[in-house]
Amino acid sequence: MPESPEVQELALFLTAQTKGREVRAADVLLPKALKTQHPTPADLVGRQITGVTRLGKMIDIATTSPDAGALHVIVHFGHDGWVLWHDLSPEGTKRTGDATLMARFRLDDGSGFDLTDAGQWKALTVHIVPNPTDVPAVAKLGPDPLAADFDPVEFARILAGRRKQIKALLQDQSAFAGIGNAYSDEILHAAKISPLTHAASLTDEEVSRLAEKTREILVNATAARRGIVPSELRDDKRAALTVHRRTGATCPVCGDTIREFTYSGAAAQYCPTCQTGGAPLA
Repeated sequence: MPESPEVQELALFLTAQTKGREVRAADVLLPKALKTQHPTPADLVGRQITGVTRLGKMIDIATTSPDAGALHVIVHFGHDGWVLWHDLSPEGTKRTGDATLMARFRLDDGSGFDLTDAGQWKALTVHIVPNPTDVPAVAKLGPDPLAADFDPVEFARILAGRRKQIKALLQDQSAFAGIGNAYSDEILHAAKISPLTHAASLTDEEVSRLAEKTREILVNATAARRGIVPSELRDDKRAALTVHRRTGATCPVCGDTIREFTYSGAAAQYCPTCQTGGAPLA
């Protein structure tokens, strides 16, 4: 699943390519992907894109029209959604590449971009709204650890009293915006905390360390993705991960073997020596 460092770089790329451009065509090909009925994709035609920003793990494509005000295209990528950029956008709605074409946007200079989904369930969604907070997933976003005003005190307040496993809480977008399965593994490994520990049971020192590593991991990953084109962002992320999807590999910190455990149908990775006192998780 795309997470905040990659989505941040994608938003910067799209802003550089699309800001000031006019939408010439907007087509959503899979009906279930479009979660709003009015306005429609046709209402985007003739509008100027004013920029693309990141909202947690989503993007906000902002558009304006002199006589009709602002409209925002909010894209949630789900597990396997992404953007395919075209310097010269294909005509029609025939897909390019292996992933399912969910939507296509063509711009006034001939360029454009596709929204694609390579997963089985086609979970990418599109909302077209006057205000981003009209989208429930945006309205309930928690604090963003990448924000300039990230506050370790607020981080600690969110954890206080929560009888929820810390890995699950880090991925809860209403608690912290932008973190998914991969970076929660990386953060917890760096902080030397078991993913199954309840947030409420963490000591003050552990909470402080976790806040520090959350910010550090995400800031460093964002810097590492800087300048990488969208088609290479996900592979670059995977190559840089030290724990996530490294089952059987050697922990770079202690030399133990990275293990895997499953929860709610998902898989996560951890180091027993660094995180669980040497005990494998059941």
